[in-house]
Amino acid sequence: MLKQFVTATAISGLMISGAFAQTSAPSSAPPAAEKAQAAPVDASKFVAAQKPDQWLATKFSGTDVLGPDNKKVGDVNDLVFGKDGKIEAVVVGVGGFLGIGQKDVALPMTAFEVVPASTSDANTGASSSTAAPSAAASNDPNDVKLKIAMTKEQLQNAPAFERYKAPAPARSTTAPGGGGAMGGGSGARPQ
Repeated sequence: MLKQFVTATAISGLMISGAFAQTSAPSSAPPAAEKAQAAPVDASKFVAAQKPDQWLATKFSGTDVLGPDNKKVGDVNDLVFGKDGKIEAVVVGVGGFLGIGQKDVALPMTAFEVVPASTSDANTGASSSTAAPSAAASNDPNDVKLKIAMTKEQLQNAPAFERYKAPAPARSTTAPGGGGAMGGGSGARPQ
């Protein structure tokens, strides 16, 4: 019995070591056929870096929206892009508490003025120009807020923004096997 166990263990060990020996380490150089098929990359077709006058959509998500008195009236929940890639609207969440009871309204990007975050205090409406601006806020062109000429009350009374919902696919009136209409052959849709 012990002899069979030792033999089985030895055979298992040889099989496992053979399996490890057959798996090869990935080669750092691609095969010659892949090298021949790889086309050179035209670097002019790519954007290599963000410029100081450009913003990322992720930056605007959650950005404070200030009213005419520099008080916070909402925050950015989403951006609506057109097929041409331009921002058509900014979706602003207004009211509510921690997202509960919040209403989304959308305004065209032209309704907003991009202002440095260091120029106002969203909670008090006081200008921070008398205080020493922080080095990060004064040097970061992406540290911004959006300002509009509407009050919080005007935004709360604006029509709610409705997100697009694709229509439900139409039901087929034919049986899965293609054998005619359902419901006794009348061709009517079931109610």
